[in-house]
Amino acid sequence: MTNVSRWAAMLALLFATAAWGGLFHAGKLVLNNVDPFWFTVVRYTGASLLLCGILMLQGKVRWELLREHWRRLASLGLMGYGMFGILVFIGLSYSVPSHGAVIMATMPITTLLMRWVFERQRPQLWAWCVVALAIFGVSLVSGVWRSSTGAGHSTAFGDLIAFVGTVGWIMYTRGQASVSKLSVIEYTTFTAILALPGLFAFAVVATLLGYANRPDPADLIAAIPPILYIVVVGTVLAALAFNKGVRTLGAVHGIVFINLVPVSALLISAAKGSVPNGSEMIGTLLIIVALSIQARKMGLGAKAAK
Repeated sequence: MTNVSRWAAMLALLFATAAWGGLFHAGKLVLNNVDPFWFTVVRYTGASLLLCGILMLQGKVRWELLREHWRRLASLGLMGYGMFGILVFIGLSYSVPSHGAVIMATMPITTLLMRWVFERQRPQLWAWCVVALAIFGVSLVSGVWRSSTGAGHSTAFGDLIAFVGTVGWIMYTRGQASVSKLSVIEYTTFTAILALPGLFAFAVVATLLGYANRPDPADLIAAIPPILYIVVVGTVLAALAFNKGVRTLGAVHGIVFINLVPVSALLISAAKGSVPNGSEMIGTLLIIVALSIQARKMGLGAKAAK
């Protein structure tokens, strides 16, 4: 890996995490008109069409790889685009954008624990300290320690749903290594295409059970501006940039960059006039400190391994 490719990967990851910071604010606007299930269908239908166009512009499409790995790609797409996309925005409907971004930033910590479960790589003592620090930070941001009544109500329920959703994105990120024959654009496009039938089925079932409402055309038209940002910038460009960074630096190192998502989200909140309260700022700072420690420890470990 050259210095140029390493820096290009880091810039790609920085772009992706900055775009995701804005995604939560745009998503909150969409949720005023469209529920999370149908919003996810609309989001990834548009993203799939755009990704297919980009892929075809690059030349011959290797559809045979899609047919060869369709089961694996479909399951990864449902975890990354379905589980993550739906649950995070259900959680957002009970919470606020800055909280969703902070929950997303805990993915490096969750990844550490998942490696212990699936790969038997037991975390060291410093890692447990990082986990404890990050969890305490999340509890401050979510308002777990505040009364459930009044203006400063707890958003713990929505934040917990969003946290469960992030596990799907971690599995999607880790799964990229299992289909290394595919390029970044192929992996991103094929998983999006194969996830669509499942996403549509989830939305239909949720509607029949009364958990979702099919949006009216007027609702979709009213939400066009934020949907365009989410589809083009927050989904297609961000996913391509993130997968490119992960392909170059590896899943564990790539996910560490997600600690910048709450920073961009909080800056956007402040710019809109919604200044974070003291516990939110302290909690976010604790999470960033925890993730910075993890990133430094991982970097030192990588150097020692060389």
